[in-house]
Amino acid sequence: MKFRRPIIVVGLLATVLVSSNYLDNSVFSSGYTKNYPVVVCPPTLPGLASQVSVSGKKTKYRYVASKKTTMSPTGFARLPITKDAILIDAVGITPTIWQSRSGSWAGGTLCSGPISSQWFVGGAADITSKGRLLIVNSGLSEAIIDVEVWSESGAQAVKVLTVPARTYSVQGLDSLAPGQQKLAIHVSARSGRVNAFVVDERGKGLRGLGGDMVNSVEDVSKVQVIPAIPNQKSRSNRSAKPEYVLRVLAPGQLAARISAEILSADGRFIPVGLNEREIKNGIVTEFRITPDLSASAFALRITSDEPIVSSVFSRVVVSGRSDFLWSTPAAPLQEMSIAVSGLTPLFVFAGDSIDVTIDTRLSNGKHKIARVKATDIATWRVPNSARVVTIVRTSKNVTGGALVSSINGYGYIPLTPGSVLTKAAIPLSNIRVLNP
Repeated sequence: MKFRRPIIVVGLLATVLVSSNYLDNSVFSSGYTKNYPVVVCPPTLPGLASQVSVSGKKTKYRYVASKKTTMSPTGFARLPITKDAILIDAVGITPTIWQSRSGSWAGGTLCSGPISSQWFVGGAADITSKGRLLIVNSGLSEAIIDVEVWSESGAQAVKVLTVPARTYSVQGLDSLAPGQQKLAIHVSARSGRVNAFVVDERGKGLRGLGGDMVNSVEDVSKVQVIPAIPNQKSRSNRSAKPEYVLRVLAPGQLAARISAEILSADGRFIPVGLNEREIKNGIVTEFRITPDLSASAFALRITSDEPIVSSVFSRVVVSGRSDFLWSTPAAPLQEMSIAVSGLTPLFVFAGDSIDVTIDTRLSNGKHKIARVKATDIATWRVPNSARVVTIVRTSKNVTGGALVSSINGYGYIPLTPGSVLTKAAIPLSNIRVLNP
């Protein structure tokens, strides 16, 4: 009898705990909802022209600034944007945007869902700069954004921007780091549905010096592969070697030791001066590269003992005019679909062992299947009448980029998905709560 009462109390407590856990499991169970968030395409600034390639005429869109929540069919496979940023219900097929200034330059980028962190390596803030940083808030509440900038002089003062709901902000690159020539920019959102874009345009007086859209990466890393760098030989001097500029930043607290390796149809090799080269942290550093290659494109693999961001600047000639482009790192290739209406890009794949299967949907509804196999690097030209290109299958550790040429200029687009399926957990009520 002495120990009976404590035993009963302990037994009752155990029963209550077990029952409460059972009740919790009865009321709530794990469930998921899956959907493709709408993607954002950048606005078109005065003097520029933009066309967005989508999967078809029934693809729905609306302007970010519109107070309406309903979307309308585009009516075109390639939609012109006259001013404001737009939202597209892409449903897993990433739209691409091609911006240009007539007779001067052109460049492309991906329309994508909201991104909390974006790194841009490219652009200048000197007297030639006409570049802009565009920040779009497509959400229904105010967005607060931190803009960090590094240059050849080191880190600049952090700029905090507030962007009202359903609008966008335009910041001149020359206002972010006045007088600096080598920029790396990090845009991070504290709140809001934010997308950032960088237009690097340059001129001297009334003479245009070219331009491009600088594509972003989400995070720093120790291994970066830039898969598609154009190799354009001079027609007037065939023996002249094209010159490229590798721009690198180690934004952390420690200096970085980097090495670079060129992947090309002519083989692999390390550019002069880029083997175990130390760069200071917080300082944007550039290296000149002058490879002697026969192929039309090559890739660059960069390894570092500290996280870095990087890109490669290339000068090209289009229709007798000088233009330039920024080739940026791409994440490992995965199954994805990208809209290419109105474009005929050259796809470039880089990796130790490349085996990629591609399904192309043409404008007449027919499909073409292609398989690309190679070592180090491979190229594949998208058919003229292609509307959607789908990466059906890929080997591991392969990256891809697209080189696009138009009458106004030359551009680069990484092969990474901008329209991605998201999954969120939701609570599901059990009817036994009402009928025990």
